[in-house]
Amino acid sequence: MPRKHPKSFAHPLEAIEPPRDIEVWIGVVATTALVMALGALSESPVWLLGLLVFLPGAMSALGTVRQTKFVFAWTTFVVIVTMVVRHGDGRPWLDRILMVLLTLALGAASVYNCHRRISREHEMVRLRSVATAMQRQILRPLPMLTDDVLVDGVYEPVQEDRLIGGDIYDVVVSPWGTRILIGDVQGKGLPAVGAAFAAIGTFRATAHREPTLTALVDTLDASVVRHNSYAARTGDDQRFVTALIVNVDAHEEVQVINCGHVPPKLLHDAAVTTPALASGVPLGLADLAAEPATVDWFPFPPGATLLLTTDGLTETRAADGTFYPLAERLTKHVALSPADLPHALYDDARVFAGEAAQHDDVAVLSVRRSPNP
Repeated sequence: MPRKHPKSFAHPLEAIEPPRDIEVWIGVVATTALVMALGALSESPVWLLGLLVFLPGAMSALGTVRQTKFVFAWTTFVVIVTMVVRHGDGRPWLDRILMVLLTLALGAASVYNCHRRISREHEMVRLRSVATAMQRQILRPLPMLTDDVLVDGVYEPVQEDRLIGGDIYDVVVSPWGTRILIGDVQGKGLPAVGAAFAAIGTFRATAHREPTLTALVDTLDASVVRHNSYAARTGDDQRFVTALIVNVDAHEEVQVINCGHVPPKLLHDAAVTTPALASGVPLGLADLAAEPATVDWFPFPPGATLLLTTDGLTETRAADGTFYPLAERLTKHVALSPADLPHALYDDARVFAGEAAQHDDVAVLSVRRSPNP
């Protein structure tokens, strides 16, 4: 799913999505009128001191520096006029001077805090722009088109403010066809992201070099093992990666190695099937396997769609603990285009979960066979 680009701003110290000037003016005038009325009823300037002097502070958290300065000037004017003119009936000058000085001090502090807030916001925008650029290099934007397939999909980390999670995918054109990786790193957090980087980098570097899928999987497994050895030296947890590695070429069959991952779904002629695949061990655990990884083959005719997902979709739960019934829901969306299918499934899973929070990263890829390979 495409990410939104950070917004651009007309002024380097302008707040992000500030209120409109007319809204600020109406709000300030309405608040002043209310405070004046309360002050008249109570016959005490304490209402002004307790309410009006904090208006610049409230604006500094929401508006621009210019708007905060306006509220500061307005508040200072109203307080001076009210305290000096209206309430100048015998009150000690020291009290009135202290009230004015307090108004000036709080207003100046509000303007300063507004400068700092907006500077931090723009720093976060710059950091997010860098992170977005990194994501485009690590997880390439979808859709991706090759001579063999069109790959589209949805990618959503469990934390909305984190652009990259533990789910991974990539597409590489090799001399032996288009090779597709979808995977899920065990665990969450930065260590999981580090293992994800290791797997993606290795896949991208070797998918066009290794002639067989078994050799490619062996290389991926070795990269995860190396990453785990580095992690152990720094005290981080070791990780494994479930993965599905797919090779699509001009033949009407597809080659797949399943390393402990969610099986794919094949959509063709309004039918949904689950190809029978041998499930091997996840990447990083090959030493525990009794047998080496094996390649499975199944028909993938022109015009067919292969759906690849992570368990973030299949393990989505409703409020009563029921898992998302992917096979059942797929039959209702089988007529959708490859571009619309992943988004429809993701939205459907969120509706199915209801108010239950997303508990895992989600990646859904649709792989449509070219009608003229």
